[in-house]
Amino acid sequence: MKMTMETTLLIIGGGPGGYVAAIRAGQLGIKTVLVEGAQLGGTCLNVGCIPSKALIHAAEEFHKACHYAGDSPLGIRTAAPSIDVKRTVAWKEGIVKRLTGGVGALLKKNGVQVVRGWARILDGKTVEVLNSEGGGTGAANDAGGQTTRIRCEHLLLATGSEAVELPFLPFGGNVISATEALSPATLPEHLVVVGAGYIGLELGTAYRKLGARVTVVEAAGRVLPAYDDELSRPVAARLKSLGVELHLESSVLGMSEDGKSVRMKNGGGEEVAIEADRVLVAVGRRPRTAGFGLESLMLDMNGRAVRIDNQCRTSMRNVWAIGDLTGEPMLAHRAMAQGEMVAEIIAGKRRHFTPAAIPAVCFTDPEVVVVGLSPQEAANQGLDCISASFPYAANGRAMTIEGTEGFVRVVARKDNHLIVGWQAVGSGVAELSTAFVQSIEMGALLEDVGGTIHAHPTLGEAVQEAALRALGHALHI
Repeated sequence: MKMTMETTLLIIGGGPGGYVAAIRAGQLGIKTVLVEGAQLGGTCLNVGCIPSKALIHAAEEFHKACHYAGDSPLGIRTAAPSIDVKRTVAWKEGIVKRLTGGVGALLKKNGVQVVRGWARILDGKTVEVLNSEGGGTGAANDAGGQTTRIRCEHLLLATGSEAVELPFLPFGGNVISATEALSPATLPEHLVVVGAGYIGLELGTAYRKLGARVTVVEAAGRVLPAYDDELSRPVAARLKSLGVELHLESSVLGMSEDGKSVRMKNGGGEEVAIEADRVLVAVGRRPRTAGFGLESLMLDMNGRAVRIDNQCRTSMRNVWAIGDLTGEPMLAHRAMAQGEMVAEIIAGKRRHFTPAAIPAVCFTDPEVVVVGLSPQEAANQGLDCISASFPYAANGRAMTIEGTEGFVRVVARKDNHLIVGWQAVGSGVAELSTAFVQSIEMGALLEDVGGTIHAHPTLGEAVQEAALRALGHALHI
């Protein structure tokens, strides 16, 4: 059975970019249809950002309880704790359900029609959807198995990304991606993590705190190779203190014949085997470009990603693309901002996607925040900059939460003191990212931040002190 529909805006993908675009379009009175074959919220809400942070929090709380069962300097004494992983996963899934349910309610509230099913592009104005089981949201009433053909004036592609699979270590059985790692039925005795980027270290650290033995294999010479050495060093030190085994400058060759070990070539060129009952492959993500007929549009590409301009227009008129499909940085908040902008452009507003900076946060232990340019990146761009750091070892609030490892660093132009970058590593620094990006977006100078009264005692005082140190007169160091 075939149905036909017509709409002004058709969005493929209900992740952060797609659903935000749909909500904003609905607010602006644009007739909008959103097609999603899995769950609303996409990777971020269902098997990415949100569930990973929930698992990280649970692991940290369990780790604290274990710490208090030993010799805690805080004077807290507890019995040896235990953890019910199934209940932990159920709690995590409850959070996901509330958030995805909220997305559905917002779409309905704003008149967005959700078609549940898998889209296939026929041309730049026509998409065919094989409907999946379950009802739609808003005005849609979907019947399992039927096909819907949708005609549109504007087509927005928001299909996201997928985990990179290694050909010699394919997913299946005990070889898992982050998706499976976030919903373990049981904890492995020994988890081998392939890749020491943010996904591998976030989940590897969580599993270690939950009690698993963890080994990380990384081809580069240090962990978090996308970040500078000053930022990654405290993370590496913490991994060592937690008992995580690191194999740097090492490459994975595949599983052993019996499937019980990971074959690896270490930094010395020696081939060794590491016994493991679960292997997490976390070597990155790539744009999801296959399976929905994207090739029929013959769009200009940027490698694996769809090429866009600063309004998220593709090479085909009225075909737009946002989020991970368009390449790095693959961040949910970037996709959200792009989706909102596209909806407003379609509504006739004048907008361009030209952010001064996009914050990136790594929820390792300790956390890492990067906004704008690092000192080296500024130098590479020919900017004459000054940079200064303030250590958390000199921050009173950091001492009271046992979080003295790390620092805040500011980068500013030498000639006019315009701030062009912030970096931080330490406990809770993710929450400083808003202040960092706002200062850059608003064109703040070192004097602006240094002259702003910061609440005491807070971690944010290190932001002011870093600015003051760059000006040559830090107060507490």
